[in-house]
Amino acid sequence: MGAGRSPLAAVAGFAGRWFAVLVLAGGLVGLLVPEQTASLAAFVPLLLGVIMFGMGLTLRPTDFALVLRRPWAVLLGLGAQFLVMPLVAVGVSWTFGLTGLLLTGMVLVGSAPGGTASNVIVYLSRGDVALSVTLTSVATLLAPVLTPLLVLWLAGSNLPVGFGDLFLSIVQIVLVPVLAGILVRALAARLVERVLPYLPLVSVTGIVLVVAAVVGANADVVTTSGLLLVAAVIVHNGLGLLLGYLAARAAGLDESARRAVSVEVGMQNSGLSASLATAHVAPLAALPAAVFSVWHNVSGATLAGIWARRPVSGADRAQPERRRV
Repeated sequence: MGAGRSPLAAVAGFAGRWFAVLVLAGGLVGLLVPEQTASLAAFVPLLLGVIMFGMGLTLRPTDFALVLRRPWAVLLGLGAQFLVMPLVAVGVSWTFGLTGLLLTGMVLVGSAPGGTASNVIVYLSRGDVALSVTLTSVATLLAPVLTPLLVLWLAGSNLPVGFGDLFLSIVQIVLVPVLAGILVRALAARLVERVLPYLPLVSVTGIVLVVAAVVGANADVVTTSGLLLVAAVIVHNGLGLLLGYLAARAAGLDESARRAVSVEVGMQNSGLSASLATAHVAPLAALPAAVFSVWHNVSGATLAGIWARRPVSGADRAQPERRRV
């Protein structure tokens, strides 16, 4: 811990470094005290809104400039994001015999935009951080339209809601908070710069509570068919990382961009998936998102460790101005 660093900033740094372990601990708490943690399910949309507001605080208009400078890389990444993971979710679910609400939950995870920890993983992987930030930001803004369309296309027969309900929910719990965060940063940049070091603590706390709530509400299912679901999530995530990399490679992107696209495709906003499932379907449909939230951070950190030992010639190794969890 450096001189002059506040205790709260140190705690935030610890939370960012040990994010995957803390999320796993949240899941274990959900299993141990299911009645207490299940009561938090009603607050999942609020918790995600707070996380998305924090994400908005880290963004600036310049984060979207890459769309104009490198449109092919951005379009390739977005196309892979919203095609690979939803389709793989269906294929994996069929392979593992997941039906009904669990199939719906897998599709919800696959149809979500990139995860909020992806930028950190790309940075640690020596990937193209600017491309990663742009893909996360643009995918989040597109989510209110694309996510409901994909979910209704691939899992519509299992959904009790329509496009309008899903669209409104994503606008309320994702788009509005993100845009509000961007606006607050534009109006009070100096104040926001002072709180940025503490945002990982807010994000980690929110995601841990979401995982604990979802696992607690489905503790009986976790104990009976948890291993099968975990295996399905691991394969889903692994195929997303692999196919994202291969798509970028086939498109002729350089190695640093391939790593960024791989991570953006493989890491999903599982908090959004859990929130939509809890609000519009059933707590059981949120279970794949809870498992994914734990696993994709473990796999992402592992992949980052491997890639970090394989430097990329000419890659952008500059430290990003902000790290998000």
